[in-house]
Amino acid sequence: MKRNPFIPFGIIAIIGVLAVVIFSFVGIDQRSDRQAAEEGRTDQTEGTGGEVLTDPEEIFQKNCSACHGADLSGGMGPDLTAVGSKHSAEEIITIIHNGTGQMPAQKQVADEEATLLADWLSEKK
Repeated sequence: MKRNPFIPFGIIAIIGVLAVVIFSFVGIDQRSDRQAAEEGRTDQTEGTGGEVLTDPEEIFQKNCSACHGADLSGGMGPDLTAVGSKHSAEEIITIIHNGTGQMPAQKQVADEEATLLADWLSEKK
């Protein structure tokens, strides 16, 4: 029995066309995000609806816990359970905004949030 050599090529062509259509729709969705980023219109408080958080523990959990641990005990970042004995609130604000060592600057943290967070962390002695 002889096989038709064009059937496998037809199936591959159909799969290719479907892939192009799917990738086109994905690209269209990303286009507006990319344009906004190029124009500098990024929402730094994404997920909070543009409002500034007022609970320092919530600010910590959202921005810091991934590296410093949910209980401040450290992880990839250093232990912060006694950070107040090493740094003042002003120094902590500087570290949040500018980074230090391997910690990058946390640009997503608003000034008000950084102040609340630094005051809370400076009490950890």
